[in-house]
Amino acid sequence: MKKVALITGVTGQDGAYLAKLLLDKGYNVYGTFRRVSTPNFWRLQYLGIDSKIHLIPAELLDMGSMLEAIKVADPDELYNLGASSYVASSFEEAIGNAEITGIAVTKLLESVRQHNPELRFYQASSSEMFGDNKFSKQNEKTPFTPSSPYAVSKLYAHWITTVYRKSYGMYASCGILFNHESPLRGMEFVSRKITNTVAEISLGLKKELVLGNLEAKRDWGFAEEYMEAIHLILQQKKPDDYVISTGDSHSVEDFVKLAFELVGLNWKKFVKIDKRFFRPADVSHLKGDYTKATKKLHWRPKIKFKELVRLMLNEDIKRWTQFLDGKAFPWDAPLYPDESRIITRLSEENIKMRSIKRKN
Repeated sequence: MKKVALITGVTGQDGAYLAKLLLDKGYNVYGTFRRVSTPNFWRLQYLGIDSKIHLIPAELLDMGSMLEAIKVADPDELYNLGASSYVASSFEEAIGNAEITGIAVTKLLESVRQHNPELRFYQASSSEMFGDNKFSKQNEKTPFTPSSPYAVSKLYAHWITTVYRKSYGMYASCGILFNHESPLRGMEFVSRKITNTVAEISLGLKKELVLGNLEAKRDWGFAEEYMEAIHLILQQKKPDDYVISTGDSHSVEDFVKLAFELVGLNWKKFVKIDKRFFRPADVSHLKGDYTKATKKLHWRPKIKFKELVRLMLNEDIKRWTQFLDGKAFPWDAPLYPDESRIITRLSEENIKMRSIKRKN
């Protein structure tokens, strides 16, 4: 008999890759999505799996709809990948982020407890929970010191999952995933912003790449193979928490430099720094220790930093080339507005106005 899985956030990068993995393993896959005026199924279409998934409209904040989704799917495994996942926006939408990324997980766990406490539950935790810590590497025992509303929300979700595991004996596990990227990454994330813009510059479509903090270091891995890890997490005899990472760390500047080198250009001629892309409180360095995952899950990363950047860049160049040739295919880049038209709390104009008011 086929196993049944329910994925919240199935239209996102991780949800799409996980859905494909589970389908390949013979699962019957259900996925929740938010009803919006403009559907966002391009990733599922890009992977060729949109017609193979049972879609359920649901809202993370609405416990009734989530309970209904669990009843409809009646899954053996539930992967909670739904969240407001962009760290920078959590400073602008702190309350909404806390509710969607944090509080909603309690509602989901309570729905599971009421319907079927025997199903296996996965919570997507984040390396951002470690914050700007003083440890050279972070593992499952490293103290959490969150540095953003997003990180605090993720930490709440992480701990409430642990509470339900200990209090009710539920099979509830967390994967503390470090930065994981791919050609399916959203354009608002710095990794994809870099590869997409470098692709445009290499084809003469754009003249500059505008970024914030180039010194921040992250542990960058490949999202598709990280989904293999989270599937393994739910196949263990006992629920537990695992760090999933590559064990290597590179700066945003390293990412930029390599991407431009791959197209034969000097990055310093094209990169511009804008203060509005700096976070009010940033994390300077993250590097994961995946020793436990290797020991217990027999998992280790295959694609490292250089190959990841090359993979993403080549795919973005391919997409823009196809676009210029008039070909139609599932893709997100043309739908994004020019960032210079987006006003944030840290926009240069706002910063100047604040400075003038303070002087007066």
